[in-house]
Amino acid sequence: MDPAATSQISHLALDIGGTLIKLVYFSANGDHCEDSRSNEISVVHGKLCFAKFETKKIDDCLEFIRFNILHHSGVQHLNGMAHDKLSVKATGGGAFKFADLFKEKLGILLDKEDEMCSLVGGVNFLLKTVPREAFTYLDGQKEFVEIDHNDLYPYLLVNIGSGVSMIKVDGDGKYERISGTSLGGGTFLGLGKLLTKCESFDELLELSHHGNNRVIDMLVGDIYGGTDYSKIGLSSTAIASSFGKAISDGKELEDYQPEDVARSLLRMISNNIGQIAYLNALRFGLKRILFGGFFIRGLEYTMDTISVAVHFWSRGEAKAMFLRHEGFLGALGAFTSYKTQSHNDLKSNQHTVQRAILNCSGDNFRHIPVTSNLNDSETIECSISLV
Repeated sequence: MDPAATSQISHLALDIGGTLIKLVYFSANGDHCEDSRSNEISVVHGKLCFAKFETKKIDDCLEFIRFNILHHSGVQHLNGMAHDKLSVKATGGGAFKFADLFKEKLGILLDKEDEMCSLVGGVNFLLKTVPREAFTYLDGQKEFVEIDHNDLYPYLLVNIGSGVSMIKVDGDGKYERISGTSLGGGTFLGLGKLLTKCESFDELLELSHHGNNRVIDMLVGDIYGGTDYSKIGLSSTAIASSFGKAISDGKELEDYQPEDVARSLLRMISNNIGQIAYLNALRFGLKRILFGGFFIRGLEYTMDTISVAVHFWSRGEAKAMFLRHEGFLGALGAFTSYKTQSHNDLKSNQHTVQRAILNCSGDNFRHIPVTSNLNDSETIECSISLV
């Protein structure tokens, strides 16, 4: 195999949601070596990369794929001939909605994967293969959680996208969507856009970072003269009614600072999700609750709000856990859904892990075992063996 051709190969999977499009793709760095066990095996070094686009700006996503993955990376057969059409794994509602667009604009056929299955597959992949992936965040303290693979199940996956799905996971391929709520990331962006005129999710999150929700939210202390309601365990700073002060303040929307409105909105939705998540965990006796989806974005305030809600309602018995690659669960699950086969002679150690992934570039590629370790950035460094 020509090393130069190998360095140009890219692998791609998409999760096309109602608000965001998430991409996971392999980018080779040009390093190449032959496996001593077989002259037919070639190892390519590189990294798993992540990208996102607003679904309403899908043309930007198409151009990114065209330049960075099709044109720049030169996806091709092993013999160097270009594909007429590429079959790419995709999940989410947009995999159906935009299938014709991808075919027309890029010559890409979307091989559709079930959304729930992809979410669960993505989480299991991360928890089993990437060190220091899961963590807790409470009272400003971030702690990574080491999860025993033999004690991984069951857990509750709370995926916060445009809406929220709550999935009870009992094992590989064993899951059930047990609940959800329509108050999710789409609610936050939709109401935020109407109330603050922000045009993007990131802009709204940044605005909320500078706000004070107590200007608008009615607190327990506002009702009880600044004191706690200790008899039922409510502190004076607990929120009694989100946006409640707007009832009696005699103010119009323009009288409030948009950053305070954004903060109150973020707090309201995060609290609601945390409470509903715990109640569903309680229903099935689950102690481990994993939160994912691009609503969180690693924002400390959001994670702390969700964690406080879970801690409060469970009286400290349950913990909220978060994932470093939280926004790409569906795309990772789709990425790992290419047909695999096991190599029993491959050995893992403390720093590397193994996962079998099949390239999306065509039938001339077969089994691709991946060893990966976590980089400090969003990318995951890995080596891919081409058989």
